[in-house]
This record gives sequence, structure tokens and C-alpha cells, in this order.
Amino acid sequence: MKLGKRLKKIESMITQDYDHIWDCCCDHGFLGMSLLDLELTATVHFVDIVPELIQAVDDKLNKHVDQRSANGPSTPFNTHCISTSDLPLESNPGRHLIIIAGVGGDLMIDFIDAINARHPKQKIDFLLCPVHHLYNVRKKLQELNFKLKDEKLIQENQRFYEIIYASNKANSNHQQDSISSVGEQIWQENSNNTNDNNDALIYLSKTIEHYQRIALGNDDTDVKQILEAYTLIKKSYY
Repeated sequence: MKLGKRLKKIESMITQDYDHIWDCCCDHGFLGMSLLDLELTATVHFVDIVPELIQAVDDKLNKHVDQRSANGPSTPFNTHCISTSDLPLESNPGRHLIIIAGVGGDLMIDFIDAINARHPKQKIDFLLCPVHHLYNVRKKLQELNFKLKDEKLIQENQRFYEIIYASNKANSNHQQDSISSVGEQIWQENSNNTNDNNDALIYLSKTIEHYQRIALGNDDTDVKQILEAYTLIKKSYY
């Protein structure tokens, strides 16, 4: 299945073997279907709270099974019409990768909080791509003592997205980097490129301008701290 740049980048960042991969808020199931085509050993779980979407995914998966039946065993899968907060991890032992993309940062934080509270000892990696409020998402991951595995910046349809690949406390180790509230690797990878076509620099400038507008006539200490943090990144790398 052909994916857009954002979902393709998320797919490419899955570098370890997992027992279960959860494609949360899966919408039409494009990412999970693509994972099935990779013939992974993990069970791929399609999760969405909208019954009509899960029914449509079920229909696609049934066709997928029919098409692959002549070619031998294929990647196992399940569908779940539930909230991402209620993933049945306890019923599926092993190592988990939870993918959450295409939702706002505030909702993503609610999901992460709920999963972490319900499964504090479960070994979980997260692949996260929020639509907004990246700073708040990163601060939440810091608060929960998550560690960084990788992070990327991708542009699709004239929008920028940060992808954060992180391990929860139960699945992290001292060799992994801490998670920065404004990112580190996405700037380091592009720091030698200061021309006008540098996506990271364009994204950073837009982010700074966004918080500058918010800070106008606003005495909110948090906004000023965020603006200072991104401004420091620009001074450090560009």
C-alpha cells in the first residue's frame, strides 16, 4: 500500500522486533495495512473508536486475507473499536509498539497518561506524531521519564510534523538520550545546512514566529520560556 511521506517515515522508523504493534486512531488503516505487507512477526492491531471506520478496516482486512491466502502465512492482526486509552496490553504479553499519529497534542497527552497509568511495568515504545502542541507533548514525556530512541522532521502537503520515537520508563536504559522539550536530533541533523531550502530552519523560524505572536501582550511565563527555548536552538545551530 502506498503511503504519504509522513506515514512512510513513521513506518521506516520501526527498526526493532515487537510482539505487538498498535496502530491507534488508525482512521482508514493505511499504516497498519502497509505493516502487514512487510510480513512482520508482530501482531498488528488496528484501533479506532469510530465503529464505521473499524468496520471499513475489517472489510479491507478480509480482502487482504483472501489475496494473501495462496501465498502462505501472513502477518497476524486484530481490530479494536475502543479508545486508545483502553488498549488491552495485559491480554497481549510481550513487547509493544504504540503508534499514535494525526491527533492533537492535548489528546495525545491524555492517551499517554492513561496508558502509562494502566501499564507502568509494561515494556512499551511509542511512535508519536502529534498535529499540534509538540512542546507540551515533549514535556509530558519528560515528566514520565521516557527516553528518546529517535526523532525526525517531515514535511507533507506544506505542513511540518515532528515524529518522536520514545521508550517508557520500563523499557528504557541509561544509554538512551533524554527527551528535549524542543528537540535535539532534528536540529543537529540539519545544522550544516543554512540555506533557504533547509526544512528544519524553515520549520524553526515558523515556530518562533508563532510563539512571538502569542507572546505579544501576553505575560504568560510558559509562553516566554517556550519562545526562549526555540530561540536558543536557532542561535545554537544556525
